[in-house]
Amino acid sequence: MIIERPTVSFEHLHALSGPLGTFEHCEGREPRVEHGYCTDDVARVLLACLREPQPDSEVLDLASRSLDFLHGAQDARGRFVNRRQTTGQWMGRATNEDCWGRAVWALGLASVRGRDEQERDRARTMFDLSAPVGSPWPRSLAFAVLGAHEGSGVLDDSSTSRLMFDAHEVLVRPELDPDWYWPESSLTYANAVLPDALLVLGLYFDDDELIDRALGQLQWLLAMESRRGYLSVTPAGGRRWNEPSARFDQQSIEVATLVEACSRALGVTGDERWRRGVELGVDWFLGLNDGRCRMYDPDTGGGYDGLTSLGPNTNQGAESTLAYITTFQHARRWSGVPA
Repeated sequence: MIIERPTVSFEHLHALSGPLGTFEHCEGREPRVEHGYCTDDVARVLLACLREPQPDSEVLDLASRSLDFLHGAQDARGRFVNRRQTTGQWMGRATNEDCWGRAVWALGLASVRGRDEQERDRARTMFDLSAPVGSPWPRSLAFAVLGAHEGSGVLDDSSTSRLMFDAHEVLVRPELDPDWYWPESSLTYANAVLPDALLVLGLYFDDDELIDRALGQLQWLLAMESRRGYLSVTPAGGRRWNEPSARFDQQSIEVATLVEACSRALGVTGDERWRRGVELGVDWFLGLNDGRCRMYDPDTGGGYDGLTSLGPNTNQGAESTLAYITTFQHARRWSGVPA
């Protein structure tokens, strides 16, 4: 099968974005400005913009504003504040939780693909400050590892190596059981980022055993999140070992993270089974899912916020819109390649 070449639209993302950043929430297609901005989402905006092979001036401007936002969110120790009001005021304390990990990921890519040398240098300096911070949170650390991989060859070796060794200590954990080939007792959110980061660590340390382990976890997860030829991903309430699980509400982020990992596995191994993971993610958005409903708005390019037992939650927030965009960016990468 050849993945149909999709159209990636930034129309809704532009509508969600203002001079300070990208608004987090929507009611339908209308931004809920009163909820302000979220560093976690703005980092994803920067990633999506920089992944465009031929970005127009609007996309480049959005990437630059997103980098400015991250610079404002970063504190002197390399942590990040996650919330910002529409007035520009930052809310809460700086942390090394998910917003840190996603910001480090975006900075790694910006250090290579920033608009110009000035932006690339700025991203490298920010990465070098934040990468050594580390995190006890596996997913946050996994996001950061992907950033180090994105910027390999241009980032400071000492910052990258410290991050990678810290990540190895936290992320390389035994699977619980042959039938539950996973290092945690439950599947929660953005699950595929864990084997995705393991794969990157295996490449960094030239560890074939770790690479095989990462691919084994990803294959197990893909099977767990598939049902009769389509994706039925872990719902918001999670899935626990040896317990029955609900099928809803499913979130777009879970699909996008799985596609991200399968796309990397396909690029690393050339094994066509990972192409199927990318195809399943595309199909989930197109309507091959538990609700048999489309999970994006073709008129705006916005992604729907969740799949419920009654159909899609048609709010088009930033996280879901970015999940849709990045999924189709990966599909576009592999379109036209014979399977």
